[in-house]
Amino acid sequence: MQLADSSSQEVVQYIAEYFSILSEPMRLRLLNLLRDREQCVQELVDATQTSQANVSKHLKVMLQAGILSRRSEGTSAYYSIEDPLIFELCNLVCNRLATRIEQQARHFRDFNTREMNYK
Repeated sequence: MQLADSSSQEVVQYIAEYFSILSEPMRLRLLNLLRDREQCVQELVDATQTSQANVSKHLKVMLQAGILSRRSEGTSAYYSIEDPLIFELCNLVCNRLATRIEQQARHFRDFNTREMNYK
């Protein structure tokens, strides 16, 4: 990929930052927990068995990226998925990884079969 001008470099940087959001396992766990319904921070803390500060930090990053939305009710903050296309991206990656794992498993089975035939 050739970048001719600074605006192209800025776009690439923005895309890289977006993908980096999904590089954190806790964020993927939180997205999965929010897949079907909105939840308050305490529910997410309980489900992930981590600190409120840790959960809030990751929620903030995804909120700023436009992946999540937030609403307040009393003293509680509730988060939900703002951009459901995030799950299409995750599904593409999961399907690709599953295909690679299946191919690797076939290679191991084929190798094992060949080795058994030599004995």
